[in-house]
Amino acid sequence: MTDGEMFAQVVFQLGPVEISNTVLTTWGILTLLVGASYWLSHHLQQEKPGRIQVLAEGVCIAIEDAIRAVAPNHVQLLFPFIATLWIFLVVANLVGLIPGLHSPTRDLSVTSSLAIIVFLSVHWYGVRDQGLKQYLWHYLSPTPFLLPFHIISEISRTIALAVRLFGNIMSLEMAALLILIVAGFLAPIPLLMLHIIEALVQAYIFGMLALIYVAGGMQTQQLRQKHHQQQKDPSRE
Repeated sequence: MTDGEMFAQVVFQLGPVEISNTVLTTWGILTLLVGASYWLSHHLQQEKPGRIQVLAEGVCIAIEDAIRAVAPNHVQLLFPFIATLWIFLVVANLVGLIPGLHSPTRDLSVTSSLAIIVFLSVHWYGVRDQGLKQYLWHYLSPTPFLLPFHIISEISRTIALAVRLFGNIMSLEMAALLILIVAGFLAPIPLLMLHIIEALVQAYIFGMLALIYVAGGMQTQQLRQKHHQQQKDPSRE
């Protein structure tokens, strides 16, 4: 690993479009995940599931439980998006352990794209669950004067989501580079364990924040409707 390799490098061009090693690594991860999903879906066993199937089912159950703890009424709706995001982040963060490869999430363009996807998903799921009019109304509640603050909040948390993941993964790879330069290969196991733990933690944090943001956008309308119902009928709990 060299200093120049810490940043995305252009591998080739498709006309005016530059294809970097980050893009190629991301394409490779997506191809791997799609291929693995296709293989698993066509090799499911009910009576004697294999170890890979048991592991996959365990991961799905864990993700379902996490979603149920935050949005118990929308588990099936949110599962495809949150599960895909979590699995991609885990693989993307850990791929930096492979010699010659770097984690795509060390590139700000990748983390920004993921943050934008989360930003759009918050509104898409909110509109889908509550309707466009009902969803947009909460930006004017309890007073229209709060609209600028709502907008600033949406933008700032999206930026923070992108920068947090980028900064942590980039600093992790830079720390690994510095340790290898100073100590050589005298301490590969502690470094490897640090990379794995930090990669998993950052994937969990990003996915959980995305889940909280999406669930919050959907449940805000439900709380508002419940509040209005209670105002109309004080005897109703």
